Amino acid sequence: MNRIFDDFFSGWDLASPGTAEGRFDFFQPSIDVKHSEKEIFVKAELPGLAEKDIEVLLTDNALTIRGEKREEKEEKGKTYYHMERSYGSFNRMIPLPAGVDQKKVQAQFKNGVLTITLQKTQEEKAKGKKIPIKTD
Repeated sequence: MNRIFDDFFSGWDLASPGTAEGRFDFFQPSIDVKHSEKEIFVKAELPGLAEKDIEVLLTDNALTIRGEKREEKEEKGKTYYHMERSYGSFNRMIPLPAGVDQKKVQAQFKNGVLTITLQKTQEEKAKGKKIPIKTD
């Protein structure tokens, strides 16, 4: 019987029913990174997570966002009881340019979206120089 189901669902890229595969094992949040002259903005979509499930770490050359997603579903009926648990963690590391002021970092979590603002140091802001292009 298992072979019949395996043959039928082959090539569909579906996880087997009852397994956590495909739910959280490969959860990687969507992350956007934007630069301006003065700041670096990092935005991570973390639906279903609470602030206590997220950790943000800043080192000299990287920003790391870690978290764990847990889900428990329970259904009770007159003739049945169904309990399902799923767990998974993620770890995203974003390389940063030199010149981020570690004292002026802000993180805000609202409606499943984590927004991190990193201030560039004065040296980093001054580094940019526009180079004129000559034509013959």
